[in-house]
Amino acid sequence: MSGYILAIDQGTTSTRSMIFDKDMQIVGVAQQEFTQHFPDSGWVEHDADEIWQSVLKTVDRAVTAADIKIGDVTAIGITNQRETVVVWDRETGMPVHRAIVWQDRRTARFCDELKARGLEPLFTQKTGLLLDPYFSGTKLSWLLKNVDGLKARAEEGQLCFGTVDSWLIYKLTGGKVHATDATNASRTLIFDISENQFDDELLQILEIPRAMLPEVKDCADDFGITEISVLGAAIPILGVAGDQQAAVIGNACFEPGMMKSTYGTGCFALLNTGSDRVTSSNRLLTTIAYRMNGKTTYALEGSIFIAGAAVQWLRDELGFVKVASDTDALAMRADPNQRVYLVPAFTGLGAPHWDADARGAIFGLTRSSGPAEFARAVLESVAYQTNDLLEAMKKDWSGASDQTVLRVDGGMVASDWTMQRLADILDAPVDRPMILETTVLGAAWLAGSRAGLWPDQAGFAATWKRNRRFEPQMQSSERQQAIAGWQDCVSRCLTKR
Repeated sequence: MSGYILAIDQGTTSTRSMIFDKDMQIVGVAQQEFTQHFPDSGWVEHDADEIWQSVLKTVDRAVTAADIKIGDVTAIGITNQRETVVVWDRETGMPVHRAIVWQDRRTARFCDELKARGLEPLFTQKTGLLLDPYFSGTKLSWLLKNVDGLKARAEEGQLCFGTVDSWLIYKLTGGKVHATDATNASRTLIFDISENQFDDELLQILEIPRAMLPEVKDCADDFGITEISVLGAAIPILGVAGDQQAAVIGNACFEPGMMKSTYGTGCFALLNTGSDRVTSSNRLLTTIAYRMNGKTTYALEGSIFIAGAAVQWLRDELGFVKVASDTDALAMRADPNQRVYLVPAFTGLGAPHWDADARGAIFGLTRSSGPAEFARAVLESVAYQTNDLLEAMKKDWSGASDQTVLRVDGGMVASDWTMQRLADILDAPVDRPMILETTVLGAAWLAGSRAGLWPDQAGFAATWKRNRRFEPQMQSSERQQAIAGWQDCVSRCLTKR
């Protein structure tokens, strides 16, 4: 056993491949962006074949960067953008339409029709999700109804449906394996997360033939062996998880009550609830955190649409900073006597509001407000939104206590100022890990542990190392006043009150 793990991180705007050695250290990396297609207002599509080509290219470049041969790789782990829909011909392996991306809103009216029929409680009870275009099911239904001949071909078993992980597994194995893992399946809107199987009643409502669905496996499982003609070696695929669940795993949040939050373009916070499938009363999502050895671990999830994207707005649209990292120093110069709030509802508000029609606004401006106050408001908005999620989680589940420690990852966590303000607003410790690439690390660990190369769950958790802990320092009265001001501003932006 040569001791290398290949992890493929297929994201929304780019694909990365990383090579880890037997000591779980990154020794080779390659990344490639791919085209974003916007064929209509609110529509977002990807070319699935372009994604596949980006995987092949980054794998080859990562292997070269690691100065190894592809045959030295022991196993492969995959993590992926969730909810994006790919449909392809079972025989030819060719996509029949561009992939419809998780951001796509074309099925909003269909979701509203389903809600008007009183069906949202049924979907939520079975899947833990809300009726929203975000999830895969209505996208797949749209394709079957709107692309000529697709429905009949699907019913005859000629077509395969999958999220991006399934598509990559199929291509890597030369068409021999059509499978997904439980975390990706749990985001499709057609998977019963209590029964751990696709649900016939939901399939019938959305008019989706069962014949096109993948087999659902554990996160650490046998997903087939790569075709030699594809990568140049026969390598087992032994780990798969959706990106946010992979970050839970990479952050070693294996105990109930542990919580991670990923700060990228948006923010996704997941709270491990163990074997308890907690039904949210505050419009959070109930999802599968991971499934190992047939045992399901659940999570509450809150999605924030705009986090790092607000920093990009500050840089690109307002021109207040040249590079995102300048935002820290600018925020520190803000007048402490000014309370300026930004509600970054540029594309609506996510959890716990789920108001797609809300729009962004800035409050509290004075004649002396300037770039520094804007920068502070941008960074603070991330902390306030995270606090909204944590408070909703506390209401939903007693395991989300005041002693909850938040483990963080993503690009924004490099900002000491932002992490300190996050701890202050949450009134809870924030732990930043030594390895910030926790999503891809989670996928790599699934494969490495399954291969017997890396430690088991307990052993892996013991390897997790903290770079820094941020302890809350803000006075309680100041915190309460700041949060009250934020809540007032949000209420002014909501269209659904």
